[in-house]
Amino acid sequence: MLKNKNILIVGVANKHSIAAGIAESMSKNGANIALTYQNERLQGNVEKLGSSWGVDTFIPCDVAEDCQIENTFKELSNKWDGLDAVIHAVGFAPREELDGDFLDVTSREGFNIAHDISSYSFIALAKGAKEMMSGRNGSLLTLSYLGSKMTLPNYNVMGLAKASLEASVRYLAVSAGKDGHRVNAISAGPVKTLAASGVKNFRKMLSYNASRAPLGRNITTKEVGDAATFLTSDMASGISGEILYVDAGFNITAMGSIEEAES
Repeated sequence: MLKNKNILIVGVANKHSIAAGIAESMSKNGANIALTYQNERLQGNVEKLGSSWGVDTFIPCDVAEDCQIENTFKELSNKWDGLDAVIHAVGFAPREELDGDFLDVTSREGFNIAHDISSYSFIALAKGAKEMMSGRNGSLLTLSYLGSKMTLPNYNVMGLAKASLEASVRYLAVSAGKDGHRVNAISAGPVKTLAASGVKNFRKMLSYNASRAPLGRNITTKEVGDAATFLTSDMASGISGEILYVDAGFNITAMGSIEEAES
């Protein structure tokens, strides 16, 4: 599905991350992949994972730094003659912002950090990729969560940041669409990842999610990866500005079972 497509994936941290599921699926579907790593502490792990998928291009990139984003595409341009897709799988808020009542724990600094890393960085990557994607029917894809639309315990400022991210998908779709590029997001159900572990009581949220979802289970990183492969492929050439839910159907339920309500 992705044969000969050059794809940059930002956000792989470890084998349990959603970005890893995306990279594995895209690799199996023929993509040429480049991976970024945030810092030297994560470099070895990312390179080890990437090697198992046949990746040989690894670039340092802290998305909070415009100069590092600029350098990422500079290095890519030395290797590839163009770029077909950018996968943005980055989200962060200070841990103390994700534990407690929203009004009590949200700070100006935490708000700014969450929106900068989780939302603006997608726009920054789109800006950086524009020249390399010129002349191609490119794709920009990011990851969101239901907390962008509905309240969840302890998700707090990340919910606001994800709402901002989803709005940017729509505005970017219009802007990038003029050049033939598509912009979409996947709203994935909860997955046990390093990022999710920062949310208090996440294990309980996983259990509750499985009990409420129509499929009666949680989703896997592979399922998100395969959905990302589809959205990035030419088979999804008419889809842009969309938020695709990959959450075992959880987002459609307003109430659990009657038995649950009576318990």
